Amino acid sequence: MWVIFNNGQRWSGTIYTLDVVHRLMDRWQRTGECLGGRFFYIRDGLIVRDRGIPGMVDVVDDLVRSGDYKCVFRDVGPEDTDA
Repeated sequence: MWVIFNNGQRWSGTIYTLDVVHRLMDRWQRTGECLGGRFFYIRDGLIVRDRGIPGMVDVVDDLVRSGDYKCVFRDVGPEDTDA
C-alpha cells in the first residue's frame, strides 16, 4: 500500500493480517522455509489484527496522525515526474 502526501512524499508498506501470517508460518513449517516457520519478517511490514480495508485504513490513518508511519513504512521519495 502507499501513503501519499499532498507535498509529494510517498511511503510504501505491506499489510498482513494475523491470520495470513499464521497460515504462512504453518506452510513454512511444512516446507522448511524460514527455519521451519519459526520466524516471519518483511521490510516495511505492518501486521493488523482484523481483515478488511476499512480497518486497515484506520490503522494507517492512526500511524500518520501519530507520525509513527516513519518507523513502519519505507520512504520511497517523491514521484519522478520526468518519466
